[in-house]
Amino acid sequence: MSIISIILAACTQAKFAVVNAPSITYDGTITSNITYGDLPRQNLDIYQPETTNPTLPVIIFFHGGRWTDGNKDQYKFVGLTLSKLGYVVVVPNTRLYPEIKHPVFVEDAAQAIAWVHNNIDIYNGQVDNVFLMGHSSGAHIASLAISDKSYLAKYNLKPSIVSAFAGLSGPYDFIPEAADLRGMFGPPANYPTMQISSYIDGNEPPMLLLHGQKDKAVILRNLKMAENAIKNHNGIVETHIYADADHVDTVAALSWVNPANLDVATRVNDFFRKYIK
Repeated sequence: MSIISIILAACTQAKFAVVNAPSITYDGTITSNITYGDLPRQNLDIYQPETTNPTLPVIIFFHGGRWTDGNKDQYKFVGLTLSKLGYVVVVPNTRLYPEIKHPVFVEDAAQAIAWVHNNIDIYNGQVDNVFLMGHSSGAHIASLAISDKSYLAKYNLKPSIVSAFAGLSGPYDFIPEAADLRGMFGPPANYPTMQISSYIDGNEPPMLLLHGQKDKAVILRNLKMAENAIKNHNGIVETHIYADADHVDTVAALSWVNPANLDVATRVNDFFRKYIK
């Protein structure tokens, strides 16, 4: 096992300290802990790269953590990498289980998206070019926020305010089996409300779905179900399956470590650039 693999298999704090080390020398501006709501964890960080451009397109990235764990501060590496591609990057927190359960995760995400839509111009972001992205549970939350139109409708907004979506290893369409997952999303009568295929009508923002063939945490069926639902409604979807990647590799690819040597950043950037207005 390589030294990088050993580091990534180590404790959470050590792992994130390693991948976030470049934040110390970041030449852009990081504005931390901006509130998008009044409740705990309803806050976000904004990464603005050093640039001569007066405005830049925007990526909102929702982190993973099985709806129970994770913090925006652990994902500085995502903000750094994506901002260096020429985006203003927003990394929000949402509240977690067991404090709350579905659909509050998605309600928080929609509130964060609405805040970005209404305020990102202050941070040199282009309100007409806002892109959405997430890993694992973050991909689930983000995709549901633009598939079920009711979430953004609360703010008199439509999913079309998002130009495109990129999901990394997302559990878009699954049935909870573990006890804590049943607690988050149950009772069973509610399960359809957590599956994006219940809401896909072909009018969603274009979606790029990336997954690892060796992912045991979120099985590939999730990508296939989402892809089929979108195609069956003549929506826009692109997919790519990395043969030698697992669940963590797809997001680790956005760090300087990139242990599986995946082209995630390039694929996401190429996809988003097709939909810049």
